[in-house]
Amino acid sequence: MKFIDEAEIRVEAGDGGNGMVGFRREKYVPMGGPDGGDGGDGGSVYLMAVENVNTLVDFRYHSVHRAEHGQKGMSRNCTGRKGEDCYVPVPLGTRVSDADTGEEIGDLVATGQTLLVAKGGFHGLGNTRFKSSINRAPQYASKGSKGEHRRLNLELTLIADVGLLGMPNAGKSSLIRAVSSARPKVADYPFTTLHPNLGVVRVDELRSFVIADIPGVIEGAADGAGLGLQFLKHLSRTGLLLHVLDVEPYESALPPVEAAQKIALEIGKWSRELADKPRWLVLNKIDRLPQDQVDSHCQAIVDELAWQGPVYKISAISGEGTRELMFAIMEFLEMKRERHEQV
Repeated sequence: MKFIDEAEIRVEAGDGGNGMVGFRREKYVPMGGPDGGDGGDGGSVYLMAVENVNTLVDFRYHSVHRAEHGQKGMSRNCTGRKGEDCYVPVPLGTRVSDADTGEEIGDLVATGQTLLVAKGGFHGLGNTRFKSSINRAPQYASKGSKGEHRRLNLELTLIADVGLLGMPNAGKSSLIRAVSSARPKVADYPFTTLHPNLGVVRVDELRSFVIADIPGVIEGAADGAGLGLQFLKHLSRTGLLLHVLDVEPYESALPPVEAAQKIALEIGKWSRELADKPRWLVLNKIDRLPQDQVDSHCQAIVDELAWQGPVYKISAISGEGTRELMFAIMEFLEMKRERHEQV
């Protein structure tokens, strides 16, 4: 259930500040001597793993990250101010490598973990540093060194925010194809999805979430039938489940209500925590129904299930209703993150 999201960024550490050549100029102190101070160190660039970021999409619009230069030295032996470090937030699970050399720099796997990716330049020395018994009035100072500049490849292993739950051939793969760039196999027979497929859904330029098309659940999945535990364990890591039902299945398939009840039974047997996750009902393939019967047919399913949660009517093939569903999911996930931050 992994999806690789990649981005290339440029990081530029700050240069060290130059040292100063200065001499005391005071009345009644004719031989004041050198008093040029050191420069400040340049700021460094760090990547920092955070929980409230789950894709690398933002780096497509903000790909250059710079730390501040160190301030040059001042008179009276005053040291220049150090440049501010730059901390770049990235999702948990981000792997970092040098884009030019391929060198692996590190992985960010824990919240708050930081990784130095560009070191700031060292400060220059003021002329006071060069004073000696044979050179009482040095006329020179050193320059600060340049900060590191690097191109980095960021590679992210994502765990989905949203999981698609449903019987084989309910239309889960068609839905993920309709709303993301993922291209899972789609066909008119069951078990076309043999392994999870993930896609990034971008509702606008700066907002996105990860959705997973997972192999269909069959009766006995909680006991190991089909992909069984492998599938259900992955579902437990999502924040929202979309229960996809085929409103007009083929004669050989289970009726919608029976299919929904069997899946609810399987996830309840496997994990109470999974059964208690937020779950929305998505009635798919409404394009197969006569237009004047869509509402009544779908309402009959909802009534028979005694469904209390959100219900969405869509056609993954035509795209009808999918946009509204994706925006609703985005708003739900954002509200959930805000509540988590306030705790």
